Amino acid sequence: MSGSTLGKIFKITTWGESHGKGVGVVIDGCPSGIRLTAEDIQKMLDRRKPGSSKFTTQRKEDDSVEILSGVFEDITTGTPISLVVFNKDQRSRDYSNIKDVFRPSHADYPFQKKYDIRDYRGGGRSSGRETIGRVASGAIAKKILENLGVDIFAYTKSIGDVEISEKNFERAEIYNNTLAMPDKDAFLNASKLLENAIANCDSVGGVVECKINNLKTGIGEPVFDKLDALIGQGLFSIGAVKAVEIGLGIDASKKLGSQYNDAFYADENSEIKKYTNNSGGILGGMSDGDEIIIKAHFKPTPSIAKEQDSVTSNMENKKIIIEGRHDPIIVPRAVVVVESMVALVVLDLLLQNMVSNFKTIKNSYDNL
Repeated sequence: MSGSTLGKIFKITTWGESHGKGVGVVIDGCPSGIRLTAEDIQKMLDRRKPGSSKFTTQRKEDDSVEILSGVFEDITTGTPISLVVFNKDQRSRDYSNIKDVFRPSHADYPFQKKYDIRDYRGGGRSSGRETIGRVASGAIAKKILENLGVDIFAYTKSIGDVEISEKNFERAEIYNNTLAMPDKDAFLNASKLLENAIANCDSVGGVVECKINNLKTGIGEPVFDKLDALIGQGLFSIGAVKAVEIGLGIDASKKLGSQYNDAFYADENSEIKKYTNNSGGILGGMSDGDEIIIKAHFKPTPSIAKEQDSVTSNMENKKIIIEGRHDPIIVPRAVVVVESMVALVVLDLLLQNMVSNFKTIKNSYDNL
């Protein structure tokens, strides 16, 4: 299987299956000299681990990370960093009754056709549990960026038709409620919506918004490796994401040029600013110094306990009910995954930017 590696300089390769012995990631290209402990990574992993509320799968996993290489005396050495989280609460028997059935809106059917074999226990490599490696490596990327003054944070913008209000926005509230919503009223309304969905053996979709602040101008390569293009790739690689927007997003198609364009002005410090930010902080595939605004739209969890139509591997029509422990909504646990993927893309492009002009190269070399 190809396609498990992301990045050019800060490069990650995730590995493992949902019901295998464990999942993890190997990170190549991490600079030496960064203070790093398992606790730094664990803080991020705890935000996505299962069993944390009634709105997540009740699979009980500590998701405790172990650093196997690349760190000595809590300092990165510049060598590959290998991280592992061992699986402890697998219940493969939960999938035995549907092992020969293709679950609706899952990867089962194309996976079987492509490889002629699949791990049916929880989706194997296609499971959301694969994102542990993304979050673990994203924690390192985010720490590096924070040391450079770059601030990346994500939150639940909407669940179903319940959306946060900007006037009620409280960043601290993201970490205080189980739905990662920065609006207390929206959290209460979304909780009622989810309770109703659970009672009806159904699931709900939603939107995660991510913002980047203090990123300098010029990060991103102007042709195929545009900042927005690679952010889109990173977010679309998350299994449940069905749409990604930057700035005004799809609403840009409804505007006139005179309404959409972000006019420039020079402020009192002779710095170039924009009156508006419809472009979401990215121009020509490069950061423009303004706040970068990203939205990722997630489909409802496909594993629901309602009867659905499907087909067996023997081409027999069959009614199925998916049993086991599943999230009624993916969005709250996906918030930190979005944050991690954005951090990984931004850091890799930032490192590539270090060789974009000779002046930067010479300054770096002169300071060796």
